Amino acid sequence: MAEIRLTRVEQGQTKIRNVPIAVTPEGFWCCPSPVVFQKSLKTQNPLNKPKSSPPNLSTSVQKKQTSENEKKPGTKKSRTGLVTDEQRSWSSDAPVLNASLVSEKTPRPKIENVPRKVSIEFGESGTSDLKVILLGKQGFAVKLSVHRNILMENSSYFAHKISEQQPIFPCLEIDECEDVEIYVETVGLMYCRELKQRLIKQSVARVLRILKVAEQLGFTSCLQSCLEYLEAVPWVGEEEEENVVSSVLRLQDEGIGVTPVLKRVSSDISKPPKDTLSHILELVLKSNEERGRRETKSIVLKLLREDNSLPSSSGSSYLCHDTLYASCRSCLDSLLSLFKQAAEPDFTNNPVDYRESLVKSMAIEADNLTWLLEILADWKAGDEFAVMWATQQELASLHSKIPIMLRHHVSTITARLLVGIGRGELLPSKDTRHLLLQTWLQPLINDYNWLQHGSRSFDKKVVEEGIGRTILTLPLEDQQSILLSWLESFLKAGDNCPNLQRAFKVWWRRTFIRPYAESEYHQQPAQ
Repeated sequence: MAEIRLTRVEQGQTKIRNVPIAVTPEGFWCCPSPVVFQKSLKTQNPLNKPKSSPPNLSTSVQKKQTSENEKKPGTKKSRTGLVTDEQRSWSSDAPVLNASLVSEKTPRPKIENVPRKVSIEFGESGTSDLKVILLGKQGFAVKLSVHRNILMENSSYFAHKISEQQPIFPCLEIDECEDVEIYVETVGLMYCRELKQRLIKQSVARVLRILKVAEQLGFTSCLQSCLEYLEAVPWVGEEEEENVVSSVLRLQDEGIGVTPVLKRVSSDISKPPKDTLSHILELVLKSNEERGRRETKSIVLKLLREDNSLPSSSGSSYLCHDTLYASCRSCLDSLLSLFKQAAEPDFTNNPVDYRESLVKSMAIEADNLTWLLEILADWKAGDEFAVMWATQQELASLHSKIPIMLRHHVSTITARLLVGIGRGELLPSKDTRHLLLQTWLQPLINDYNWLQHGSRSFDKKVVEEGIGRTILTLPLEDQQSILLSWLESFLKAGDNCPNLQRAFKVWWRRTFIRPYAESEYHQQPAQ
């Protein structure tokens, strides 16, 4: 039988360092490394491979240990996050730990017929007064030499089990142990005073496993230490966060106080989420820093789109449309005021700094309105925006009085609206669509050249398709008046005007071909 022996450190002695340990006044305990279990399982449970005889295994393991001892003298740290023998001063009467690996002589044909054999042992059998045997999967079993008083003081589960024994037996078996490795480590933690210190540098996933076993054992102090660890340590990634929250919520359902951990993902503040969103919108809309605005708008828009993909009952309550439209009206009022200033006869006589500041403000307000329209369109709430923009008669009348380099930004709003209507993202009424085209199509045509060359985000083909589709949603007489007006502009401006030939062809077919085709169809004799 091979042995892994942990001895006192004295000059001239060799030492095995791959076993994490905890030394307490109550006794001595070993919290096993995962490698111990993995190697033991691999050695003990091959189902289809014959095993070497015990003497050969013992010899090979002992040689390997001797070789490791020769190669690794000194002060190398343990690979686990628990305290090692190098980190702890030893008393002269410190006991010796034996972890025995028992091999089997014959292969096992079927898992369900696997005999329960102790594969590994922990604890000091000479001083213990209770044996706990954990029966795991595939015939894997672990024997723990423990102390009744330690288990009864720390675990309500063990206190109940031990008190039920009449007469008292020196052995206690636990069947169907899902996580033997963590079970052993959790029992080992009962021998430690500073539990939270033992969890430092452990992974969140491992602490969640300890938390689950501690819950099953009724190990209250360990539960509290795990919760304190989870409250303080960062959670990396959405999956890990969901695992923590689900585990903690399960404890909450059982009456265990977990509020400090959940405060990271929930708030007790009475301030409604829509007020917070309103504040975020206000910060973005008032910002003058180009990069910060651009990146924050992109992040907020992306997050709102993700929320919009959730079921309607779970995401839409915090997005108040009134808040968004209040911001839209504020931006429109500001834009109209800026247009009035730019339309003044003596505007060009103002200092250059003043004019540049006004031009920048006009671009920002137009960009703000386009961004708000994107949000409203994503949340299927943009119809009212179409009404607001279509009724901006005063703003449209000032458009032609302002140099194109100042005004062309507002035409991006018209373009986005028409694209949204053409895609079916907005469904304004027929009168609103007609008024929108009457009010803003010609200003868009006038600014089209600047939009093509002055805006990197302007997509000519998408905009032209949106304009054409919107026109074709109107009654045939309205289609005719708008397209004939466009044709006049197109014949003068060419490439500097949107190309609506596809919409023109559809109107032509509806006007000149379809009536005759229907007439011939009705004149055919009934078959």
